[in-house]
Amino acid sequence: MMRHLLSIDDLDRDAIERILARAASFAEVSGREIKKLPTLRGRRVLNLFYENSTRTRSSFEIAAKTLSADVTNFSPSGSSVAKGESLKDTVQTLSAYDPAAIVVRHPHAGAAVMVSRWTPAAVINAGDGKHEHPTQALLDVYTLHRRLGALDGKRIWIVGDIEHSRVARSDILAFTRMGAHVTVCGPPTLIPPGIEALGATVRYTLDDLREADVVYALRMQKERMTDAYIPSLREYVARYQINGRRLGPRQVVMHPGPVNRGVEIAGEVVDSPQAVITAQVEAGVVVRMAVLYELLAGARSGAPEPSAPVLA
Repeated sequence: MMRHLLSIDDLDRDAIERILARAASFAEVSGREIKKLPTLRGRRVLNLFYENSTRTRSSFEIAAKTLSADVTNFSPSGSSVAKGESLKDTVQTLSAYDPAAIVVRHPHAGAAVMVSRWTPAAVINAGDGKHEHPTQALLDVYTLHRRLGALDGKRIWIVGDIEHSRVARSDILAFTRMGAHVTVCGPPTLIPPGIEALGATVRYTLDDLREADVVYALRMQKERMTDAYIPSLREYVARYQINGRRLGPRQVVMHPGPVNRGVEIAGEVVDSPQAVITAQVEAGVVVRMAVLYELLAGARSGAPEPSAPVLA
């Protein structure tokens, strides 16, 4: 097992399948009255978030606490970062508390890799700029496995703001590694040059959307847009919104959240049985438990790899 999880490229197909199997074994814990395992008792996990987050940070915190780790949440607001402290100095200061793992989210691509060079702790990339978001991709694969079974041969369309999406990059790598065919679709200004090198086909219209088994809508990330990428939001909605008129009844709909209802996806689709958005959120906890388990209870400790989690 790897020391850090910085990119989906850190994982081959066997490693992804091992994490999915371990996540499935943790799903039983959620139904228990006492949702606790002793696996990481006495270990410290630090959530170092330089960007706002609801799902990712809370699911990492719940995952670590369910494994009995001691969790500290850090944000720049109210810290020495506000006084000008650098990321390197902050990481080295916090590393003095001997965390077993640092979960880092940062607005700049490559930040997680840099953090991994400044600390002896295991580092998990919880989203760095528009580069990658590997645990989101793992939970997306887990969700689809639960809904559709193996992804070999499945056709997955990722629609919307590909340019600014770290989810899209990690998902393309993860979905194709699991045997799916991935198409990305959006306005030409929101499709980054060279995205085909990751293994995706590029389309600029939704004319053939019905061929997809899975439609993955992406949020319009207006906070990352420094230029006018589209003529107007109304035109974007008219050409690219995922709505009931465009979907077929067998197609599964995904979204990483938060959702802009009525923009990239219609409200009735969000609330329809075809959408697995809530299942994606639920999967976030068990998948992040599995990642923490892999990093901290396996190779990192030097202990033999366990075949199943030990229940409290």
